[in-house]
Amino acid sequence: MQSHESIVTLAMRGDGDMPMTQGTAIDLLEKIVKDQRTIIEEVTGKPAAATPQLWALYKEVQDYYDKGMRVPDDVTVLLCDDNWGNVRKLPKLDAQPHAGGYGMYYHFDYVGGPRNYKWLNTNAIPRVWEQMHLAYSYNVKNIWIVNVGDIKPMEFPISFFLDYAWSPDRITANDLKKYTEQWSASTFGAAHAKGIAEVIADYSKYISRRKPEMLDADTYSFHYNEWPRIIKEYRDLLKKAEAIGAALPAQYHDAYFQLVLHPVKASANLNEMYYYVALNKRAYAQRWAVANEYADSVKKLYANDSLITLAYHQLNGGKWNHMMSQKHIGYKGWQEPAVQKMPEVFYVSADEVKAMVDSNIKTRKATYPKKFLANSFHEQNGYVSIAADHFTRAFNSNGITWNILPDHGKTGNAITVFPVTAKAQVPAGNAPHLEYEFYSYSSGTFDIKAYFSPTLNFHQAPNGLQYAISIDDEAPQIVSINKEEKPNEGGIVYGWVGPNIIIKNSTHLVSRAGKHIVKFWMVDPAVVLQKLVLDFGGLKPSYLGPEETINTR
Repeated sequence: MQSHESIVTLAMRGDGDMPMTQGTAIDLLEKIVKDQRTIIEEVTGKPAAATPQLWALYKEVQDYYDKGMRVPDDVTVLLCDDNWGNVRKLPKLDAQPHAGGYGMYYHFDYVGGPRNYKWLNTNAIPRVWEQMHLAYSYNVKNIWIVNVGDIKPMEFPISFFLDYAWSPDRITANDLKKYTEQWSASTFGAAHAKGIAEVIADYSKYISRRKPEMLDADTYSFHYNEWPRIIKEYRDLLKKAEAIGAALPAQYHDAYFQLVLHPVKASANLNEMYYYVALNKRAYAQRWAVANEYADSVKKLYANDSLITLAYHQLNGGKWNHMMSQKHIGYKGWQEPAVQKMPEVFYVSADEVKAMVDSNIKTRKATYPKKFLANSFHEQNGYVSIAADHFTRAFNSNGITWNILPDHGKTGNAITVFPVTAKAQVPAGNAPHLEYEFYSYSSGTFDIKAYFSPTLNFHQAPNGLQYAISIDDEAPQIVSINKEEKPNEGGIVYGWVGPNIIIKNSTHLVSRAGKHIVKFWMVDPAVVLQKLVLDFGGLKPSYLGPEETINTR
């Protein structure tokens, strides 16, 4: 340490990021902490409390804290996320004061299950803002640390994390678009800042839907035109990014490629490759000759992945050589493969070829009542889909307000209540809730699937974080979004962090076709809703869920 300004980390973990012993050896760890503080005093010649210290509750270490272990009051307790950007634990507002305060250890990059993610920036700042705003609101204010892995892909989110940490009260959710524009202007000049900011925001949303290392041909569905829609989004974004790059002054070209164009180009190419793998699998199953064309496209796109990386490494005389050498194709488990390997494709022999026919399943044609209004949500092919921010009415009460989180989530905006420290509410009467009008031509029992950001049970409440939902005048059903969560990683949590969503189901009844109202009630704060999908029996599997069923005529 010498004279450097340092924070000393206390306690101990086992070898190889594993628990130190079987069970929670609280007595042993407390003795280790005591001995470490004695060493600090011997070396510095000052009381231990005069040297800043922290205790990191990373992974299994949080078990010690949850089972009662404590450190001296002057030591900062460093809380952690789940390695995927979701805060695991926060102090309660009425907790006994802790003089050393609390900190947060957050991840932009990770080596571990369910899979490494190390290649590109996959961190959308609206989600980073929402989780760190949550931490700050619960008095986690002393130390913020972010694990960025390789710095080069992370320069934009690093800038945001540090700027937000410097003054959290000065950046709201509604300021994030302006922040991205200001960052773009300071980096590339004002002339194209707005367009560059749009590219960064769209790229961040698209890539955060699924880490590239977890992406494969089965990620997206052909239902609801999902795969083609994803590819069109990336193609349009790449075209926009390339046009801006071409218009920038020459002095910005290398930096623009590294910071903006490369991640868009590389991600677009990767998604396109898996899209053609999916097309190849589908065509081969039918023994269509076009399967061979799709297989050839996969080979070209796989090779192009390396060429895009090579272009990055050759910039400015090789200034950033090897920076993008991270393997990202061919994962079989959580750890990266020894070498990249092209996804398997299949070729149809001449004697196997069958005529290609229209295999699209014809869906039933809905007969809509004449009273349907323009810009109303309606049942279509047995389902209704509504974005969370497209509510009909919002009811605020008890000092609690509904707030849209712009660009937060996998497909659009999200919505939550402020303050995030509000007390739990009883879902009845004028309690805070949202109403969503829709029209159905079905009646009877149906399901509502509510899509949530993967917020964890950060107070370890017995019932987790809860919401309530009802149709028309029925009694609200209270549902937990994360009661099943276990303290450490694995199991059901992997099913949330990989898809970056939690989907909860409730069953309801309507006795007639026509106009109805979904009521979404606040129970606990910090629940972030992204969309609602009502399934009357026609919903098909897809990664993002169907697009909104809004009547525009």
